[in-house]
Amino acid sequence: MKLQRHPANPILLPDPSSDWECYNVFNPGAIYHHGLFHLFYRAQGLDYVSRIGYAVSADGVYFNRLRRPVLSPRDEWETRGVEDPRVTCLSDEERFIMAYIAYSPLGTTPMFAESTNLITWERIGPLVTGEDNKDHVLFPRQIGGRYVSFHRRPPSIWIARSENLREWGDFQVVMEPRPGNWDCQRVGAGGVPIETEHGWLIIYHAYDHHRVYRLGAALLDLDDPSQVIHRAEKPILWPEELWELRGDVPNVVFCAANPVVDGTMYVYYGGGDHVIGLATCRLEELVQLVT
Repeated sequence: MKLQRHPANPILLPDPSSDWECYNVFNPGAIYHHGLFHLFYRAQGLDYVSRIGYAVSADGVYFNRLRRPVLSPRDEWETRGVEDPRVTCLSDEERFIMAYIAYSPLGTTPMFAESTNLITWERIGPLVTGEDNKDHVLFPRQIGGRYVSFHRRPPSIWIARSENLREWGDFQVVMEPRPGNWDCQRVGAGGVPIETEHGWLIIYHAYDHHRVYRLGAALLDLDDPSQVIHRAEKPILWPEELWELRGDVPNVVFCAANPVVDGTMYVYYGGGDHVIGLATCRLEELVQLVT
């Protein structure tokens, strides 16, 4: 199967009148909450430093955005930007957790921040420091009494667990590149894992030796998400449109959001590290692909 691109694509473009989002808007996180789609996107402007913007929509296609970012670089870990947000609504708590990347000459650091209103965010701290690590996203509920998060130690998807969202451990490899396949070089997590009766459904991104990014799907065990039940052989989205084939970085579709509303999965993705696209499918069809 293949995700279906929305005819209104790309749904979010850079704002030429803005100082902080006039060059690129891409790689958004998204949640559906209280009848609205909330989009958190990476933006680059005149200084080319990444910040995180916010936009809201009733239909998931046409968005209104705030004029200023909701998260901007603050300390030495973030001097070159805050990147690639993924936002989780914790199912048993009245708060939201943003997983984002702090980028600086010190490297890439996976960070967490929390909010109760989706606009003001307080930093919690890093998942790990002192290594090349990114593509982290928090599961929507605790598993075995602990918080669980994906992250990436190149070239693979790893998992980590925590009692309090501040100290992380029990690191394990979940998914590795497959030699000779479309995901042979690196793999990284997509949006928030989706709980189904069959297991945790995940969207992931990967690239090959030609650095062509594609999206794939897999199913993980509900009680132990370090165990892969099934991984689709073929990708479900790949660069085809001009704005995906070209851009600040060519040949990229990069997903960090896949909310499900009324049985439809909304996959928001960055195209060419320049604009934001939307592709959809019925959740049941994707589940059938990986079961």
